Amino acid sequence: MSRITAAITAVQGYVPPDTLTNADLEKMVDTTDEWIRTRTGVEVRHILKGEGLGTSDMGAEAVRGLLAKRGIDASEIDLLICATVTPDHLFPATANIISDKVGAVNAWSYDINAACSGFLFALTTASQFIETGKYKKVIVVGADKMSSIVDYTDRATCIIFGDGAGAVLLEPSSDGLGLMDSILRSDGSGRQYLHQKAGGSVKPASHESVDKREHFVFQDGQPVFKAAVKGMADVSAEIMEKNNLSAEDVAWLVPHQANLRIIDATANRMGVGSEKVMINIQKYGNTTAATIPLCLWDWEKKLHTGDNIILAAFGGGFTWGSIYLKWAYETK
Repeated sequence: MSRITAAITAVQGYVPPDTLTNADLEKMVDTTDEWIRTRTGVEVRHILKGEGLGTSDMGAEAVRGLLAKRGIDASEIDLLICATVTPDHLFPATANIISDKVGAVNAWSYDINAACSGFLFALTTASQFIETGKYKKVIVVGADKMSSIVDYTDRATCIIFGDGAGAVLLEPSSDGLGLMDSILRSDGSGRQYLHQKAGGSVKPASHESVDKREHFVFQDGQPVFKAAVKGMADVSAEIMEKNNLSAEDVAWLVPHQANLRIIDATANRMGVGSEKVMINIQKYGNTTAATIPLCLWDWEKKLHTGDNIILAAFGGGFTWGSIYLKWAYETK
């Protein structure tokens, strides 16, 4: 009997209409367009604006587009997992809210928090439910409203992040397509370099924590950069070796869009040329859990059945990982 694998059968993205350009940031903090572009590659970010709008609103937009593209009703979805570090609320799960907003009345749902690696962690987790035969249709959403936790007086972080969402549908395949392998890792000792200082159980919100601006992203850039370069490059090379893949065998590298230099280091380690690397950081910035599905959405028309694709990410925590998948369909 053929092995059942979890194949991506549709992908959809969503970014809000309002944008924040490098020129806009020049008026807000001590920085320049050239400095931002040469060090990160970011030129513009999309920002979710509007009273009462949160991560679930972007996730729901992506899921609605996904369902329409696949031609199925929300009631057919068995499970929905949302990867995010900016949930609408501490509880209920943002995945619960997305399911309600799109009408996925028969799905159970929950969130995964693995920072920028969240989509990979969620995709690997979701694939298990398909591979066991338990479910037939599972949606994985990567979505973050990073503008809600970015300090726009901190030039080290405010230049990097944007808002957005991406979603994929997983369905069973017995044709040797879909998610073939994954390697996921974490190291909690890295938390000191990239975290949010207040708002959790260790340091609940208080007048003092708000005054000290501790409810925003804190990042110590150099240690994070070094760990990200090594982590993403090592694990991407490892999954290729594990699956006997050469650089020629790989059709696409889909890296987390954090920094162009980190992406270049990963591609170089894999021996993959720049023509095989998906990059859209210039128009979205770092949307955390949404970067990889947004890349797949942008490049969908260039993907072909059987393409060997490596997904790679690194995030706060630290978390990192890679996934090897075979693309399962031709874009109509």
